[in-house]
Amino acid sequence: QVQLVESGGGLVQAGGSLRLSCAASVHPFSNYDMGWFRQAPGKEREFVAAIRWTSGYTYYEDSVKGRFSISRDNAKSTVYLQMNSLKPEDTAVYYCAAKPGTWRSPKYYYSAGADYDYWGQGAQVTVSS
Repeated sequence: QVQLVESGGGLVQAGGSLRLSCAASVHPFSNYDMGWFRQAPGKEREFVAAIRWTSGYTYYEDSVKGRFSISRDNAKSTVYLQMNSLKPEDTAVYYCAAKPGTWRSPKYYYSAGADYDYWGQGAQVTVSS
């Protein structure tokens, strides 16, 4: 049974930092594209960042570029989301997701939640002003 388990959420003041981790039981982890999505209260789920299975190429939603960084450690089957300069509007439940790796390059292959096969339970991130 595939499991994705997020950790590292919490409460932080505006301007602060948090690092989310997602431990995945997909095998082999190195063959999976990994993504982070978020959903704020009353809003639809939105793409945050993704990292390709090969090359480690990354994609970001425009509002987080320069503040968030996605990375992966294939030896630990874990993907990370480093979040800096947090803003109150970053408050949401953050989900990690996995899908079999693709050779396709355009961002839309990685930013559509419907394309991901596996999801974590979510981690709450709250940014106070």
